[in-house]
Amino acid sequence: MAVTHRLTIALAACGVFLLAAPLGAQERRIVSTPNAPAAIGPYSQAVQTGNILWLAGQIAIDPATNQVRHGTIEEETKLVLDNLKAVVEAAGMTMANIVSVTVFLKDLDEFPRMNAVYATYFPTNPPARATVQVARLPRDVKVEIAAVAVR
Repeated sequence: MAVTHRLTIALAACGVFLLAAPLGAQERRIVSTPNAPAAIGPYSQAVQTGNILWLAGQIAIDPATNQVRHGTIEEETKLVLDNLKAVVEAAGMTMANIVSVTVFLKDLDEFPRMNAVYATYFPTNPPARATVQVARLPRDVKVEIAAVAVR
């Protein structure tokens, strides 16, 4: 049995599935758009490997000004999801391609209000999601959302 075949079986047994070619064969492409905020550190808005798009966490930054727009949890969540949508679309995908989301909240008591806005972006077949409360977020925003999409 070939080494790659044994590795695939071992990964599958652990619940890990390869969605494209072996990692060494996948081309890494940086995805960037002016319709989402420029990175505020040494990271990319998104990286595509094969058919998988890894989206960096987005916070409530207005892409036109690159300034934080503090507001209610609903306002911040909408801006964050609009920013994620812009990056997904720059990769030629839609929000329907998102398969996993991680939501970081400053205050978990605001979860129901964040969730009401979030639900409007994923009206059918929503992605898997984890939501956690954190001590602090960059630039003291209320919410940060990261995602993974698959073509």
